[in-house]
Amino acid sequence: MLEIVFLGTGGIMPTEERNVISIALRYEGEIILFDVGEGTLRQMKIAKISPMKIEKIFITHFHGDHYLGLMSLIQTMTLWNREKPLHIYGPKYTYTFIQNYLQSGFFRPSFQIYVHELGEKRMDFDKYEIWSFKVEHGVPALGYVFKEKDKRGAFDLGKIAELGLKPGPWMKELEIKGKITINGKAVYLEDVTKGKQKGVKVVYSGDTEPCERIKLFSEKADILIHEATYLSGEDKNESYHSTVSEACEVAKSSKVKLLALVHRAPRYKYKEYLEKARELCSVPFIVPKDFDRLTFNR
Repeated sequence: MLEIVFLGTGGIMPTEERNVISIALRYEGEIILFDVGEGTLRQMKIAKISPMKIEKIFITHFHGDHYLGLMSLIQTMTLWNREKPLHIYGPKYTYTFIQNYLQSGFFRPSFQIYVHELGEKRMDFDKYEIWSFKVEHGVPALGYVFKEKDKRGAFDLGKIAELGLKPGPWMKELEIKGKITINGKAVYLEDVTKGKQKGVKVVYSGDTEPCERIKLFSEKADILIHEATYLSGEDKNESYHSTVSEACEVAKSSKVKLLALVHRAPRYKYKEYLEKARELCSVPFIVPKDFDRLTFNR
């Protein structure tokens, strides 16, 4: 099971209605954090998510509403005597910015922090992969893909019977080896199992203008979490952000199953934004509020 928790859904600055952006993915007991705007620790407390379960933090870029909550998070981990290492990923200059950040004030972490500067990279984490890709925001900035690895299907009793076999201990051996010999005949795992189960694919754009890389990396995603800071081009001006219409067009061209519109500007109330999005968007979409959750089951 994969759960997405929208800890903060706003952009630029907090409002009475919503905090700045942070998205948590809960997968197999692990919490993966994408962006950590100011106040994220408080949002996690309300959402009942423990900072101690975070192993990886992926920062899209170094504008304040995407990373200023990092210090309070690390200090709390230290106060709670964390020993497990923390991995922080981000675009060019991440190492410099994080080192400067950690050296401010009379404080040092109690645990090891590993900083990873990324370009476009595909990272393997056992049961899932995370891909980083460059976006267009006027500063070094990344989007991210969480891709659960495909899993083989269950054993197919019909296929087993067709081969003149019966279920037994040989099935466990076949799972491990992928090929075994029974009665002098080679039997492959794919001969007796159903088709592969596709892993869940989640894409997060970070802050960006619409660009071809997002369309490419979002292809057939289960959900695209795309910034849609503004309702119109007049509001957007030249801010390196996206409008609702632009985000919807990206989702449509990429054939994503569901679009989540986030990072809306402080000027828009929720109802106003949602009603306008209904007029502009022709694809399945949601406008999540802080603490909304989405669960993906196989």
